[in-house]
Amino acid sequence: MSDSNKGSAKTGRLRYRRIIAKLGTNLLTAGSDRLDVDAMSSLVGQVARLHDMGAEVILVSSGAIAAGRQRLGHVRTRRDIPIRQVLAAAGQSHLMQRYDQLFSEHGIVAAQTLLSRRDLSDRVGYLNARNTLLALLELGAVPVVNENDVVAVDEIEGAKIGDNDNLSALVANLVDADLLALLTDTPGLHTADPRLDPSAKPIARVDRIDEEVERLAGGPSHPGERGTGGMTTKIQAARLATSGGTAVVIAGGSEPDVLVRLAQGEPLGTLFPPQVEGMESRKRWMLSRLGVRGRIVVDAGAARALRRDRKSLLPAGVVEVDGTFERGEAVDICGPDGERIACGIANYGREEVEAIRGLRSERIEATLGYEFGSEVVHRNNLVLL
Repeated sequence: MSDSNKGSAKTGRLRYRRIIAKLGTNLLTAGSDRLDVDAMSSLVGQVARLHDMGAEVILVSSGAIAAGRQRLGHVRTRRDIPIRQVLAAAGQSHLMQRYDQLFSEHGIVAAQTLLSRRDLSDRVGYLNARNTLLALLELGAVPVVNENDVVAVDEIEGAKIGDNDNLSALVANLVDADLLALLTDTPGLHTADPRLDPSAKPIARVDRIDEEVERLAGGPSHPGERGTGGMTTKIQAARLATSGGTAVVIAGGSEPDVLVRLAQGEPLGTLFPPQVEGMESRKRWMLSRLGVRGRIVVDAGAARALRRDRKSLLPAGVVEVDGTFERGEAVDICGPDGERIACGIANYGREEVEAIRGLRSERIEATLGYEFGSEVVHRNNLVLL
């Protein structure tokens, strides 16, 4: 973690310098049906304090659809136009206007950044988005990120990126963030849903996300929740971000000075420590899986060699190939039970892998008439999940 910026003695030392703060709809509306200026002002004020302490902050903000509903009221549309797209189109500018006004009071520029799956699914687009966000941070601006709801029909229908929790994890990987703070109306992960079970106990730290943790996350949202996420998507986001080297905290967004206290390392909510010390941008992109074009199923021996021995994937271990991919594109690698164990950059396209699967590496050239290496996926181009 970066600790070169220490802040003043008066404000305390920063433990995390580059911070992604995901702000949910319920937090920004204070549980109402419209944006709450006081709630937004409090959060913006905390970001301004962090700025003064030397932190870099990116907001991944929900609220565009709520803002659109506030402006348009009850709207009927044709069946071929999703209502949420219409509300997002009307609300995004209103949401950004609020942020612009609030940040300008602190002398900070808020920079709207709309991303879609298409922007991040290819390596060039991923790097362009990364460079833009890093340049904004260098210039002292606060990027305010949202998925481009107006064109991303799949997001609104609940597929693809689908929610701002996972989008925030993708952004954390995109810019090598130190901390992802998922701020919500629930103060972290509990042993049960605290809204339904008064005996539920908070969980301060989760070192490994397993089936038990996923079970505790429960369903996608509680009754009446206006956002598209819930504890389940927050656990998904935590898995992705921690795998890329970012610490994650799920915490109550209404807690006083929550962002500042989290940045200083105060134990609030539920901490998910990073699973690796850091990861180069290329592997972070692979981990995002937005560019995945196919799937390679391997036998038990190959799965063991990948997981335990950190070996490359050889054609002898391949038993099945799915999808359409070319040489140099990303693929999922699954064990014999179908579980994803890795993702990586393929040395061969789908038809080529189909032709050489099950063969020893020395037979690649005789089978194809050429070879691009003895591995289907080299270990340097592979990320274990």
